[in-house]
Amino acid sequence: MTFCDTATDVFEEHRPVLLGVAYRMLGRVTDAEDVVQETWLRWSGADHGQVRDPRGYLVRVTTRLAIDRLRQVQARREAYVGPWLPEPLPTDLGATVPDTAERAVLADSVSFAVLVVLESLSPLERAVFVLREAFGFPYGEIATALDRSEAAVRQLAGRARRHVEERKPRYTVDPAQRRELTERFIAAASSGDLAPLLALLAPDVRLIGDGGGKAQAPLRVLATADHIGRFLAGAASRLPAAEVVLVEINGGPAGLVLVDGRPEMVFSLDVADGVVRCVYVVRNPDKLSALADLPGSPAAGG
Repeated sequence: MTFCDTATDVFEEHRPVLLGVAYRMLGRVTDAEDVVQETWLRWSGADHGQVRDPRGYLVRVTTRLAIDRLRQVQARREAYVGPWLPEPLPTDLGATVPDTAERAVLADSVSFAVLVVLESLSPLERAVFVLREAFGFPYGEIATALDRSEAAVRQLAGRARRHVEERKPRYTVDPAQRRELTERFIAAASSGDLAPLLALLAPDVRLIGDGGGKAQAPLRVLATADHIGRFLAGAASRLPAAEVVLVEINGGPAGLVLVDGRPEMVFSLDVADGVVRCVYVVRNPDKLSALADLPGSPAAGG
C-alpha cells in the first residue's frame, strides 16, 4: 500500500464524523461537503509524520473551516426570503447505529427542531455544542480544536446547552409512534378532507415553511390548527398528481412529495401526546435536488 493510499484510507475512515460535524454546524449538505473536501485538501498536503492523532487533526480542521463558512453564510441568511430551514438530510440511523441510546442522541442532534435552535447560537457556541453533545468529544479536545482554554470551552458549552434546552421541544416520542402518526398525517393531508387532518393537529400547532423565494411557501410561521389544516388541504388540492413516500430525513420519518418523479417538498413533524405540534415544510428546490433518488415506501397518492 502506498503512502497516498494510507492517507486516503485514514481520511475515509473519519469522513462520516467530519460530514456529521460540518452538517450540524451549517445545516446545508452542499456546504458540509465543501468543508469536508477542503479538509481533504489540507490533509493531503499535511506532513503526516507530524500528526499523532489523525482524527483530532481532521476534526479540528473541519470545525475551524465550518466556523469560517458559517460566518460567511450568516449574512446571506439574514436576507433569506421567509423562514430558513436546514437542507433535508437523508439518514438511515437504524442501519448504521444499532444502539438505541446512541441513535437517540444522533437523531436528536440532527433533527429540524434542534438545528433551527442552533441557528441562534454564535459560531463558537454551535461548534462546542455539536462536538460535545452530538459526538461526545472531551472538553480538552474541543479546546484544542478551537484554540481556546478548557475553562472557556466549558463556559461556551454551558451557555449553548441552556440556550438549546430552553428553546427546543421538551417532549420525547417513541419512534414507532412518530412513524405511525406521520403515516396518518400523510393520508389525511393527501385526502383533502379537513376533518381527519384537524384531528391530528394540536390546537397550538405551528407550521414553518421554507421556499427560499423560489417556491410557494408561507413567509411567516403559521399558527392554530384550523389555519394550518386549511393551508395543508389547499396545498394538497393544488398537487393532484403528487405521490407521497415515507422516508427517513434528519433522523426521523418524513413525507417526500414527488410530482412526475421529482421532489416537490419534504415535510417533517414534531409530535407529542398523539398529536402534531409542529410541521416543517421544505420547498426550496435548491434543498431538494439530492432527494431525487431517495428510496422510500409508498405512503399515499394524490
